[in-house]
Formats: sequence, C-alpha cells, structure tokens
Amino acid sequence: MIAGSTLDTVVRLAKAAGILLLGLMIAHGAAAADGPDGAPRSSADAMLAAELTAWPGDFSRPEAYEGHAGGAGTSFHAPTRNAFSHPAQNLAPSQRTRFRVGDAIFRKLWVTAPASTAASDGLGPLFNARSCQRCHRKDGRGRPPLNEDDRGGTLLLALTHPDGADPVYGRQLQTHAVPGIPAEGKISITHRTIPVAGQPHLKLRSPQYGALNLSWGPLDPRTGLSPRVAPPMIGLGLLEAIPEADILAHADPDDADGDGISGRPSWVAAEAGGAPVLGRFGWKAAVPTVRMQAAKAFFEDIGIGSALFPGSAGACTEVQVECRNAPGGDRDGDGIEIPARLFDQIVFYSRNLAVPARRDPEAPEVLEGKRVFYAAGCVDCHVPKFVTERLADRPEHSFQLIWPYTDLLLHDMGDELADSGTDPLRREWRTPPLWGIGLTETVSGTFRLLHDGRADGLLEAILWHGGEAKAARDRVTQLSRVEREQLLAFLRSL
Repeated sequence: MIAGSTLDTVVRLAKAAGILLLGLMIAHGAAAADGPDGAPRSSADAMLAAELTAWPGDFSRPEAYEGHAGGAGTSFHAPTRNAFSHPAQNLAPSQRTRFRVGDAIFRKLWVTAPASTAASDGLGPLFNARSCQRCHRKDGRGRPPLNEDDRGGTLLLALTHPDGADPVYGRQLQTHAVPGIPAEGKISITHRTIPVAGQPHLKLRSPQYGALNLSWGPLDPRTGLSPRVAPPMIGLGLLEAIPEADILAHADPDDADGDGISGRPSWVAAEAGGAPVLGRFGWKAAVPTVRMQAAKAFFEDIGIGSALFPGSAGACTEVQVECRNAPGGDRDGDGIEIPARLFDQIVFYSRNLAVPARRDPEAPEVLEGKRVFYAAGCVDCHVPKFVTERLADRPEHSFQLIWPYTDLLLHDMGDELADSGTDPLRREWRTPPLWGIGLTETVSGTFRLLHDGRADGLLEAILWHGGEAKAARDRVTQLSRVEREQLLAFLRSL
C-alpha cells in the first residue's frame, strides 16, 4: 500500500507527465478535435488550455515549451537579418511553395497603369509605398526618419476625424503619387526634450508631427495626426487563431478589480458585414483578420484595389478630381487591381511567417529578468501565452501553445503617447506582441520601438509608458542597475 504523501507525489508526477505529453501534442497539432471550428471549446480542451497557460510560479527554470514561441511553427534558424522571413516550420511541402509565391508578391514593385504587365500595374494614383516590403523591411518593423536628410524612413500619418476621415485627404496622408498628380503632402517632424518623472538624469526626445506642402489646401481643423510605422509580420496567423473568449477574459474596461488596468476590446466591422467582431491587428486593433489587414494596406498604402476594398482610384477622395480620373489597373472596370489568386497567396504568406525561437531562455539573467517582468506588472497587459482554437482548414495554426506576450486589447497609454486631435481613441493603443522584439535591431538595422518608432531601444520604450502602464513603468525606474539589466536580458531573449 502506498503512503498518502507518496501517493500524492505519484499523482502529481502522473498529472505533470500527462500535461507535458498533451503539451507536446499541442505543439505539433496532434490532439484530437472535439468540435467544429469556431465552436466553444470542449471541457477537455478548456481544461488543458487552462493548465498550459497557467503560471507555474517557478522562476528557477524555463516553462515547458517556452522556447517554442510560435508553437509547432517556430523557426530555429540562426538569428540573422532574415530571422522574420522564414516560413512556419510545420508547413507541408506544397504550402512552402505557396509561401514562396506569396513572398514574391510581398516584395513586388507595383507600377503605374496601364502597363504591359497587367498583374503588376494599378499603383496609386496616391500611395506611400510601391511594395509591402517597403514598409515591412525584411518582414520586420518600419522606422521613422532618423534626421531631416534621411530618406529611408517608413513613417506614415494616419488622419483621425470625428466623421471618420478628413474631408479632403481621407484616412491618411499620401506622400507619393504617380506622374502628373501631386502627392498630398510631406510629413514634418520636430522634437522637444522632456524629463522622465523621478529620474532627472534621464530625458526623452518627444516627436511633434505636422503635414506640410498640402496640395489640396489645409487639413480640416478637427483632423488629428496619428503617426505609424509598420509592425513586424511574424505570427499573424497565430494571433488570428486565439479564441475571442480567451482575449475577452483579460478585458476589464471599467477596471472592476481596481488595479488601474482597464484593457478594452476593440469592436470593429466584420469582413462580410453583420455584427461587429473583435479587432486584433493594427496599432489601434481596428482590423479583425489578416485578410482584411492585407486588403486595407493594399488600398491605402499602395493604392491597389482588391475584392475587399475595390477601387482603381485607391484612397483618392471626391475632392481630388484629377486623382480619381487617373487610369486604373482594373481591366474589367470592377475596381479590382490585384487578382484574387495573387491576393490569396499574400494572405497565406502573411499568416505563416514564423516566430523565431527564444534565445537562451534558461540563462540565469534571463530567468531573473522574467521574475522582474512579472513583479513590475508588465504581464497585466503583455499576457505571455495562449492556446489557439481548433481550425480544421488551417492545421498549421490549430490548437497551438504560443507565447506572444500581448492581450490584443486597447489600453490608455497617457498623454505623451497620445495622437493629436479629438479622436476618443487618441490615448489608446493595442498591446503590441513582444515575441521577436529582441531581434529588432538584427532584422531592421535600428532598434526603434513603439507605434511611431520614437523609442531608441527597450529601456526608452518602457520609459514612454504612461496612463494604465504608469505604475509598471515607475516600478522599472526604481529597479537597481542589476535588476534593470536582467529585465532587458529577458526582453532581448524574446
């Protein structure tokens, strides 16, 4: 007969072994499905997901599968400049061919219509870039101009307005145009220096944005400016596959628990109409799916119409008559300039860029930095892990344990990070995923962070946090030098 304490130990070990085995099944998408796609999780799935996403309370060693940041699709390639450009490792051979086709379209330079290459024309008439790769350098994040002579930046200005768009310039300022049509204007950036509260020896450079040389007159006085650089492309299909209920479980829009954190879901228009759905993508979580995000970027950034956003005139407004009368790349007059067969390939590509594996998650300074990350309260918004939902048609994303470090909710980040104008969302930003953040400089050549690239490195990004994140930021500023270095080591390992 086994003594009670010994029996308890055996039960705990057996349970742990079962969890690890099931975790391995999740990592390889092998667990048997219990219901149709989109259906509520079975009790067995829900219990397993809860076990795997629970915090074990141990900072002395990495958690099971912590190195597999992107589940079974995690890339274990060397961390070079191409670290964000690898396909998910669990793609089938035929899918890898499809991925390469999508990669070629992502890099394609679009040209002015009409052209002999019918599948490549339709650029503009107004645009900010000629290719997807132009903004997402090496599939990573964009960056602002580093000085007034820098032409390599990829910053754009979104335009906010009480009616949804500026009446003349629309939803964003287009800084390029096809021959014969003027660009809408240029972006100006000046800086002021601000002190860091409680840290008089630290100062931050606060960018101030303006729109210059406007071709159709001034902006409406109620129009606000929202500067944006492109976020990294990795793991988008996995973020799309997180169950809505699991995201909403972290929402607390009225701060009912009184902790000062009030993550709010962003409810947006669905792709096919009907009831609003949860937004997940973009700095304001304004887009619900990878497909819609790709179509929106084609339309607004490159001026290419698709089935979701048709229109050969791109983002030209009614006021911009010469722009609307420019030749388009739609051969059938339907406003579709990128054929469905090409658009579907780029959506597949965008969904399946692999998340790089963690670097040295077992290093003592990284484990101590993880402890600091938790103690500072960073996990209140940067939720470490989720289990994706069952997807029969997308097994590469189905039932995966992933580590994105985001809640995909909107949070008030304070006045210093707020947009100009009167938009009610001006202070609110979606929690950005942190996976891959340690490879930012390797991939992009610079370490510019936050929605407009203002932060030069990880510590500056933390120091810019305000609003709901102020308490966590203040805890970081009060760390010892050793603890701060440990925190940064942890973040660089992601």
